Amino acid sequence: MTAQEVPGRGQTRVIGLIALAHGASHFYQLALPPLFPRLKEAFAVGYIELGTLMTVFYVASGVAQTGAGFLVDRFPARTVLLGGLALLCTATVLTGLAPAFWMLFPLAALAGLGNSVFHPADLSILTASVRRARHGRAYGFHTLGGNLGYALAPLVMVGLALELGWRSALIVVGAGGLVLLAALFLNRHLFADGRAEAVPSPSQGAAEPGPKLGRLGSLRQGLSPLLSLPVLLCFVFFVLLSGATIGLQSFFPALMDRLFGLPISEGGPLLSLFLFGASGGVLLGGFLAERAGGHLRLVIGGGLASAAALFVAVSLNLFPAAALAAPFVIAGILIGLTMPSRDMLVRETAVASARGRVFGFVYSGLDVGAAAGPPVVGLLLDHGDARAVLWLVAGLLLLAIVSAAAAHGRRG
Repeated sequence: MTAQEVPGRGQTRVIGLIALAHGASHFYQLALPPLFPRLKEAFAVGYIELGTLMTVFYVASGVAQTGAGFLVDRFPARTVLLGGLALLCTATVLTGLAPAFWMLFPLAALAGLGNSVFHPADLSILTASVRRARHGRAYGFHTLGGNLGYALAPLVMVGLALELGWRSALIVVGAGGLVLLAALFLNRHLFADGRAEAVPSPSQGAAEPGPKLGRLGSLRQGLSPLLSLPVLLCFVFFVLLSGATIGLQSFFPALMDRLFGLPISEGGPLLSLFLFGASGGVLLGGFLAERAGGHLRLVIGGGLASAAALFVAVSLNLFPAAALAAPFVIAGILIGLTMPSRDMLVRETAVASARGRVFGFVYSGLDVGAAAGPPVVGLLLDHGDARAVLWLVAGLLLLAIVSAAAAHGRRG
């Protein structure tokens, strides 16, 4: 089945289901950080140890993500996606049952392995199942789902923890993911197999051969699509962007407490407002990306530079604590606005025969940045340099603009 063979309503359903899957991935990524203050007390550990826990998750996800891309190029992406979601749900439930802090580390690695499949599988399914003219909005809704997952996680996890305790909160949300797993399984027939695009029909004659992973003559041939300069620059962009955003999100309530004396009950909802703002920006950004043409880097540069300026302004106390929602919501909108253009830029670097690998490798940059960001932020917080966290975030966003501009300039 190809995008032309999937009916219009079917394509809409595919977009919705994949957006939900991406939302679940992001929800589980941020399920534990809002509970850090409770885990800190329960296990008598510091923020640096908790940040390292997230590092294990993102290292496992990042290391496995390129491998997941190879799997997507060899097996149906829907199969890889279902397996990853099942693994992520199971690891979350087991985390809620863990009696000792050290046990959270192997479970974080297990969850990271499950998380590794989403970007290569999701984007391969969307690219193959949705007509090219709708890719901007498809990628936009995919990113929107992820942002909503991030935005809902602090609200849901803090609310459940207050009512049930942090352990039961993790068990409930982990088990809840099985409902989505069932929905994806029942609709799996709508998910086109992008591998068919790399195989010419008899009427088309011989086409330029792409690497077939079962018959690769060398590892170099399989990795060569990942080593082009535009792909490497996209990877760097994702490392920088994720280091900024995940580092901020992982310790946002603690940061607001250190900078403005806000209790966690107020810092968590403020983080959700920032992430809901990003979700709103994505909605507009999807349509903007379809019309940006050769101006993708202007969308990315303008949005990230403006967001960086707002973070610096907050660090300089230019906004009172009572008005913090405004700069964070606007910064979220600006960052969200750039995300579909970011995905379109990656799409342009990926040939059909290596799409899973390119998506997997480039988006593993998110995990690399996410692995590095939380320990650095935790270190700054443990040593009282809370304001430097926002300066770090702003600096990483500005460096990301440079890498995106270079990748776009060298595309093709």
